Order: sequence, then C-alpha cells, then structure tokens
Amino acid sequence: METSKTSTRQTAFRIVLGIFMTFAAIGHFTFQRAEFQAQVPNWIPLSKDIVVLLSGMVELSLGLSMIFWSKQKVKVGLVLGLFYVLVFPGNIAQYVNSTDAFGLNTDQARLIRLFFQPVLIAWALWSTGALGYLTKRNNNGLVQ
Repeated sequence: METSKTSTRQTAFRIVLGIFMTFAAIGHFTFQRAEFQAQVPNWIPLSKDIVVLLSGMVELSLGLSMIFWSKQKVKVGLVLGLFYVLVFPGNIAQYVNSTDAFGLNTDQARLIRLFFQPVLIAWALWSTGALGYLTKRNNNGLVQ
C-alpha cells in the first residue's frame, strides 16, 4: 500500500483527530469510564468494563498512530474508519435504550449524535489520505 500525499491541512486534521482519540482513550481508563460503559450494548457477551478497557486500548493505539505513524497513515486511517463503524452499534444502543451518557440526556441529542459518526469516518479517511487512496484505486479499476 502506497503512502498518499496529504496537505498541511489534512496533516493538521489528522493530528487533531489523533489527539481527540488519545484523550478519549484516557477517558476510557479514568474519568469517563462509566459513560463509556453506558454505551456498550447489552447483547455484547463480555462485561461492559472489559469492552471499555479493550476499546480504550484500541483507541489509544489508533490515536497515537494518527499522531506519530505518518508513514502508515493510509492504513491507520482505514483502520480508524473501520473502528468507527464497529463502535456505531454502541451509539445506536444509547439512542434506542434512551441511555444518558456524555451529556446526551434526550432522545433528540442522542439521535443527532448518530449523524456525527459518518463525519468521524470521513475525517479519518480524508485526513490520512485513505479516501484519496481508495478513490485512486477505484478509478484504476482495482476495486469495483
């Protein structure tokens, strides 16, 4: 997989997202642990605390990778985008179950939040050059 050239703006957005992810990971382990547990769907066959700790480790790895592993930024962006897709059921569960967490204490607030997940996915893909990589691959007929 080739490295995609990115602009200064993309690099800045990549680093900001990496900082955001690193901060969120710290929250998983400390001051927002209960908030993250509230988002774990009941159908997950593990304890909510284990899921929060494991996802926090993934978030920490991805956040630090977004900041420091620029040679693999396309791969990191693809993995982060996939991570956002995989945790989306937690956001849906929070809405469906009317679970208060992160200051989202109304169904309207929880519903609005659902529309920000695609923004995060796009941010991860665009800021790392992964979106350009996927588009280029598709235009070359490698992916259909």
